[in-house]
Amino acid sequence: MISFSPIHRVFAGFACYSFAMGNIFPRLADVQSGMGVSTAALGFGLIGAPLGTLVSFTFASPYLDKIGYGRLLPWALPLLAALYALAVHAPTPLILFLMLLPVGVVIGCIEIMLNAEADRTEFLLGRRIMNRSHAFWSIGFFSAGLFGAQIASFGISPQLHLALVVPLVAVGSYLALHDYTPSPPRGVTGDGSSPRFVAPTLAILLLVAVTIPAMLLEGASMDWSAIYMRDAFGADEFYQGIAVASFAVLQGLMRFYADGVVERFSPAGLARVLFVALGLGCVTVVLSPWPILSLVGFAAMGLGTSAIFPLAMSAAAQRNDRASALNIAALAQFSFMIFLLAPPILGYVAHGWGIRTAYGIALPFVLVSLLTAGALGKRR
Repeated sequence: MISFSPIHRVFAGFACYSFAMGNIFPRLADVQSGMGVSTAALGFGLIGAPLGTLVSFTFASPYLDKIGYGRLLPWALPLLAALYALAVHAPTPLILFLMLLPVGVVIGCIEIMLNAEADRTEFLLGRRIMNRSHAFWSIGFFSAGLFGAQIASFGISPQLHLALVVPLVAVGSYLALHDYTPSPPRGVTGDGSSPRFVAPTLAILLLVAVTIPAMLLEGASMDWSAIYMRDAFGADEFYQGIAVASFAVLQGLMRFYADGVVERFSPAGLARVLFVALGLGCVTVVLSPWPILSLVGFAAMGLGTSAIFPLAMSAAAQRNDRASALNIAALAQFSFMIFLLAPPILGYVAHGWGIRTAYGIALPFVLVSLLTAGALGKRR
């Protein structure tokens, strides 16, 4: 039986997690067609997952600590794949919304456990692995896009497709986590008395503003890239899946090297370069006359979103105006609300003014973030 080292177990966990959640996105156009609804209605249905995730982020941590990551994580990954496989059977957006709520709850639990494990392993090893861990998330998401594209090209329904994903994730999770023993927590664990909702300071609100375009366009590329390819170019299911995979290519590659780049230059300097790439990718997707050029645009947006949120989290943690945990929680909660609001907003924009316009509304936020990137800090 394969036995992973702690660092490779973290990497494998992130890859299995993103593969479990990523397979639905290449098939959203087919899900929409099966329901016979507008993009606005589909956007309403999709809001169930981020809402469930927000509930997990707010309430789940004490229960996860009490039950234990070692018991929960090996089962949570295949459970996520199974819940997605059930959700694509939803006949209406309302049913989809309700079926995605537990999906979001499980996503939030996995996010907490995997990121905590990455942080603990990082502390144990004495070197950074967080960005590289998220690079493996991008690798899993890229693999899901390619797998979804190939499955769709065979004419297999989304329902059967996602059912096939469940045993794949179950086997991968078992191989990676069958002997999983959580790393020891770093420092002193909390007593559960911290507030559920943390009000942001003005400095944290500025960091939230910096993250808006990255969070918005990452959500847009995950949720709407397949539908964009269909509506803008009449592309078949294969190219719809490739659009999802294209976004993850440069995102994952940049995350592999982000820590070294930050140390050599500066968080603000790297962020400005990423915002330029994000803006160019967004303009390309909005104006592109050819499908291939749009795929390049999605890849550029993947590069642009790759490290913005981790940089903002680091900047929040380094502030000394109050406990770093409070600043991190405030930034995470408020930034995640963008994911909560993005699906319905972009769906309604796409329904009223076209799918290209749904991407175009992010461009003013990119400009604002480019001008305020200095809030992320200079090279230490």
